[in-house]
Amino acid sequence: MSKKSRARQQAKATEANAVVPPIPAPRGFPWKWLALLVIGVGAGFGIATLLDGSGPIGPAPAGMVWIPGGKFTMGTKDTNPRFFDAYPEHEVELDGFWIDETEVTNSQYAEFVKATGYVTVAEQTPTKEQIMANLQPGVPPPPPEALVPGSLVFRQPDDPVSWDREEGWWEWVPGACWKHPEGPGSSITDRMDHPVVHVCWKDAEAYCKWAGKRLPTEAEWERAARGGLAAATFAWGDDVPDAGGKWRCNIWQGNFPDKNTLADGYVRTAPVKSYPPNGYGLYEVAGNVWEWCADWYMPEYYKNSPMKNPQGPGSSYDPRVRQTENPYAPKRVMRGGSFLCSDGFCARYKPYGRGQGDIDTGQSHVGFRCAKDAK
Repeated sequence: MSKKSRARQQAKATEANAVVPPIPAPRGFPWKWLALLVIGVGAGFGIATLLDGSGPIGPAPAGMVWIPGGKFTMGTKDTNPRFFDAYPEHEVELDGFWIDETEVTNSQYAEFVKATGYVTVAEQTPTKEQIMANLQPGVPPPPPEALVPGSLVFRQPDDPVSWDREEGWWEWVPGACWKHPEGPGSSITDRMDHPVVHVCWKDAEAYCKWAGKRLPTEAEWERAARGGLAAATFAWGDDVPDAGGKWRCNIWQGNFPDKNTLADGYVRTAPVKSYPPNGYGLYEVAGNVWEWCADWYMPEYYKNSPMKNPQGPGSSYDPRVRQTENPYAPKRVMRGGSFLCSDGFCARYKPYGRGQGDIDTGQSHVGFRCAKDAK
C-alpha cells in the first residue's frame, strides 16, 4: 500500500472517531423578558400619568369625582348681555383635580359646626366699619339698631317689579342664617339634604379647610360643570331645560319675580341629586344655588388670563355697582346660577355664566362645593 493510501485511511478513521458537537436547538423567544418589558412600560406610563396630573393619585375621596386634566374652551360667544363678563371665549389648560359631586348640604355643614363651634358671618353682629367699607365716601352710616345679625332673603312680591329694582325682591332679615333660611321661625329640619345657604365666602372657605379641601378655581368649576361637552349651551347638552317634559335643573319658571309656576317642583332649593348628573357625574351645577369659587372677581379678566391653571386676578373690581357702592369692595366669583335664574331674567345657570358677591355677605340662594388637589 502506498504512503498516500495509508494516509487517506488514517484520516478517515480519525474523522469517524472524532466527537461531533451537537446541533444547537432553535432559540426560544425570550417571553420572560417581554413580560418584564411590558410591566416596565406599564409602570412607566402609570408614573407619567400621575406626574402629569391626568390621573388621580390614590382612591377617590368620599363624595368626590375626578376631573381629568387637559384643555377646554372657557367663556362664551353668547350675545345675551347677561354674559358681558364671560367674553372672550378662550382656551384653558388645567391639571386634574377632585370636586364634590354635590353642593355641600345642611347635614354636612352641621357636622362642621358641631365639630368646630364655628359661627357664620350671618350669625355675627356686623360693625359699622364693615358696612361702610362697601360703600362710597359720604354715604350715611346705618343706624345702630340696624346692626344686628341677619342675611338677605328672597321675598316673592305680589306684583311685577322692574328688574333694575332688586330691593323689590330682596329683604334684609334679622336672624336669617344657614339654620333659619327664611328668618326666625324657619328651619332646616326637613332640609338636611338641601344645599346649605346664607354662607358667605369666608364661611365656605372655613368649611373647606376643616374638610381638608379648598374652593375650586373659576376655571376648574367651569370645566367640571361642562361635563366634558365642548361648546354645549347647558351642562347636559343643548336641549332646553324641560325638553321632553322632564326638568334638568332647578330654576325659575314664569314671570320673575312675582309669578312662579313651579313646573320643576321646587319653590326654593331642591335636595341634592334631584336632577340627573352631567357627564362627569356632578349634580346641580345648573341652578339650585350659586356656588362660591376661589377667584377674585373682575369682569375683564378673561382678556389677559393665563392659559395654564388660571387662578384669577390679584384683586377685585366691579364697575357695575350702584352709585352708593364701592366698586373696589372685595368680591369673589360665584358660578352656576340658582333657583332664581330664568332665561327671561338671569340665564346665568349656563356653564359659562358668571356671578359675584361680597366675601362677607350670605344670601338665601348662595352655597358652594369643594375641590381637592390630585395629591
